[in-house]
Amino acid sequence: MDPVVPAHGGACIDGIVPGLLERAGGGALPDWFPAAVADAERVVLMVLDGLGWDQLHQRPGLAPTLHGMSGGPITSVAPTTTASALTSITTGTPPGRHGVVGYRVHVGEGSVMNTLRWTTAAGDARVVVPPDRFQPLPVFGGTAVPAVIRAEFLTTGFTAACMRGAVLHGWRVPSTLVVEVARLVRAGAPLVYCYYDGVDRVAHSYGQGAHYDAELRATDRLVADVLDSLPPGTALVVTADHGQVDVGTSIIPVAADLMADTTLLSGEGRFRWLHAAPGRAGDLAVRAKERYGEVAWVATRDELVAAGWFGASPTAAAVARLGDVALVPFEPVAFQDPADVGEITLVSRHGSLTPAEMWVPLLAHVN
Repeated sequence: MDPVVPAHGGACIDGIVPGLLERAGGGALPDWFPAAVADAERVVLMVLDGLGWDQLHQRPGLAPTLHGMSGGPITSVAPTTTASALTSITTGTPPGRHGVVGYRVHVGEGSVMNTLRWTTAAGDARVVVPPDRFQPLPVFGGTAVPAVIRAEFLTTGFTAACMRGAVLHGWRVPSTLVVEVARLVRAGAPLVYCYYDGVDRVAHSYGQGAHYDAELRATDRLVADVLDSLPPGTALVVTADHGQVDVGTSIIPVAADLMADTTLLSGEGRFRWLHAAPGRAGDLAVRAKERYGEVAWVATRDELVAAGWFGASPTAAAVARLGDVALVPFEPVAFQDPADVGEITLVSRHGSLTPAEMWVPLLAHVN
């Protein structure tokens, strides 16, 4: 199996906001956009965390509203993790430019930061790793777009990084998301962003069985409620940050002989970075490929940068946050990091570049 490399500069989630802003300025939409959006008076961009194209496409009867919309699949970014992908959506740039290059990233002196929680082993990292320096790019093209997100996320370090400059509005339960979005549109906002994470939460906790199907039905009803609340001439554009793969208990501890030449682990189970001891990166890569090449794409940082996984010309700061050797599974397994105990409980996961994780929907309907 070959990896699905992000289509940076084309049909990729990092092109959605630039495309919408270009349209709002009188330009043409990219040809990979649903054509119906072109003539809309205003747009709501709805991000459904964790809803991959494959998972949606396999369940047409559970999501009639989504399946009735026009559009198709586009790629996510690498890694296919929420922190990287959401920041690519809001900034309109690949991870190598905005710098949020993973779920857990190296931030210097042997320290790893969880970018969603904005914490290191020492605790809250907002002082030592200021979000506006870590991710310096403007969001939504520098315009003050209203964004409707979970109220619990309004003051987090990650929100400060990926939503800097947006006008934030919190929702408590799904019904309040609908009310907030409709209120902002009717108040005259030409573009409204909203985010719902139910599918991702359920997949992580239960996998892609009955609970997942029930949440997909509920999410489809939420999309229908948002559509019903919007005035004529409004386009609802729906996308996602990544898809999912059921992994369950198929967890692989990194072999002891490899760990002997590894000073640090970062990333996540389906995009695990090994940080090599000084002078050991080359040998570590060779041995990791020999050991894990039948279940994962194994490559050095330089190889992945050259292959464009993180976008063209990544910044020096972004590259410094990566490890030396990446283990990126194409089989339904994950590589363990004992320092990240929260990952052990996850049933469905993401991060890799398999079709199930990389392809996400870009759908639209105009009232």
